[in-house]
Amino acid sequence: MKQESLSTVIRELTWRALWEVRNVVACIPDDRWESLRCGVPLYQHVYHMLHSLDRWMINPSAGYKEPPIHHPNLNNLDIPASKPLSRAEIQAYLSGICAKIAAYLDTLTDDMLLEYPPNCPYTRFTLILAQHRHLHTHMGMLMGFIVDDTGRWPHVVGLEGAFEPQGLGLFES
Repeated sequence: MKQESLSTVIRELTWRALWEVRNVVACIPDDRWESLRCGVPLYQHVYHMLHSLDRWMINPSAGYKEPPIHHPNLNNLDIPASKPLSRAEIQAYLSGICAKIAAYLDTLTDDMLLEYPPNCPYTRFTLILAQHRHLHTHMGMLMGFIVDDTGRWPHVVGLEGAFEPQGLGLFES
């Protein structure tokens, strides 16, 4: 990985993280999709993680609109979802988030990192770093649920080496 600038590093590591998110979601067994974990369906844990990424990665104060699949309390892990979300709905939401973040990161420069987005009390760098922290907290939980259910670890991509994973739903050998 070329470390030409901070924004290049952020772009590369975010892309690797988003591949891991897609892979972990794909590794959730179909028969566990609606299983209860900590009192809420497993898909609700996924939605919570994605919703935060969607809302907070770029600018939570820029007129954020809930996604079409949202319903009251779906983002709240203390209240079980009132209606299920399908894997296809989650995957479509995740694809939209990935496209939105990729477009944003393609415009990001080092000079922009310490700027405050409009009407936002946090710098761009703070928002990005906070979402990486939140994302990987929930990724760890999801991976633990998957390991518990399957006995296998979802594949992750490291810092070194080429980033060329093929397909999704990959487990470590």
